[in-house]
Amino acid sequence: MDNSLERKIASREARVCVIGLGYVGLPLAVELARVGYAVTGLDTNPARVDALSRGESYIADVAEEDLRAVVQSGHLRATTDYAALDDADAVFICVPTPFTATRSPDLSFVLDAARGIAAHLRPGRLIVLQSTTYPGTTEDEVLPILESSGLKAGVDFHLAFSPERINPGDRQHTVRNTPKVVGGLTRRCAELAALLLGQLHPSVHIVSSPRAAEMTKLLENIFRSVNIALVNEMALLCERMGIDVWEVIEAASTKPFGFMPFYPGPGVGGHCIPVDPYYLLWKAREYDFHTKFIELAAEVNQEMPYHVVERIGEALNAHGKTMRGARILLLGVAFKKDVDDARNSPAERIAELLLAKGAELRYNDPHIPRFSVGGDVFYPTRVIMESTPLTRETLRETDCIVILAAHSAYDFAWIVAEAPLIVDAVNATRGIGGSAHKVWRIGTPPGGREHG
Repeated sequence: MDNSLERKIASREARVCVIGLGYVGLPLAVELARVGYAVTGLDTNPARVDALSRGESYIADVAEEDLRAVVQSGHLRATTDYAALDDADAVFICVPTPFTATRSPDLSFVLDAARGIAAHLRPGRLIVLQSTTYPGTTEDEVLPILESSGLKAGVDFHLAFSPERINPGDRQHTVRNTPKVVGGLTRRCAELAALLLGQLHPSVHIVSSPRAAEMTKLLENIFRSVNIALVNEMALLCERMGIDVWEVIEAASTKPFGFMPFYPGPGVGGHCIPVDPYYLLWKAREYDFHTKFIELAAEVNQEMPYHVVERIGEALNAHGKTMRGARILLLGVAFKKDVDDARNSPAERIAELLLAKGAELRYNDPHIPRFSVGGDVFYPTRVIMESTPLTRETLRETDCIVILAAHSAYDFAWIVAEAPLIVDAVNATRGIGGSAHKVWRIGTPPGGREHG
């Protein structure tokens, strides 16, 4: 049984199914198809399946020509029907793992995928969970569902966890060249998963268990969360002390050892950094362990949208205006530069706080045509906005421009020249001449001027 699957993987005759065709699943499916595997993408969203079947990419990190090539060659197809699993030799679970309103893990997508697999499970299959989650999910949650089929993991089928390492908007580090980590239920489970993932990148690091692999992913992202929180806190202190934190970070970055630059901003967003710490916090309580350091970092990052709103109020007040009735334009509501993803974006909370204070709010983002906010305790009314065209008239008639994502499409010199007042949360305007009197950058004194 093992030898048959190993032979199929090595010869690239294995049939692979990827469940979840989002920011993680679609790049994986395309890359597996590109190297020669017959891949079926499975998603519950018919619109995604229809787009993929036409060779149309809805993920910015997946080039349409790459997608179209594997669809036209027949190496990649898409469906909403779990019956497609009947012919699969290997299955990847790449579904979302969000948290609830109270920041508890929401594994519903993972568990639904596991149930779908169990209904079509057969001997010899390899199942690999890639969705980011807390340590123990593979063995405590997914394993029992799969074994409800009557088959035993590690004997009749193979089970492993391999964390996704997708960085949206990063064209340098992709599925094609990023090393993999694998933890299997047994050593043989890990070896087979590593053999398959090794067809994409030769560097695969095997750890002792799925739990170790799950914790690896959390450590990677919590490392970023903690360091972002550190510079966010430094930014707040630098504002009070009359120091430009961006200048300080630039200077510290000249040290060739012992320092890695991180940058402050309006908060953290996306599907990993705002979520992963809470998965570990939740699981740690089961062991009577309180991750104070991690939780404090998450709290600091959560406070940044509130600080941005305070900064907007201060800037308006300095120009003789109040928040209520102020015409405010948000630039960039995606969670980071040059991505088309607004999940957990700090712009959402900032927008809700501004609306609650009576501001007249609009936004522009070339990557996000529609943006929904509200419908929660911060702003009870659900508001769906459409991106406002960025024109000279739009800039001039706005009381305050708030830069939340420094998209490459923006001409910041032109924006600074035309706008009457700017709050810059991402240092997009640093070095632009003539900006000191009307630009308030996070992490610098009011108006970007140092105290004398």
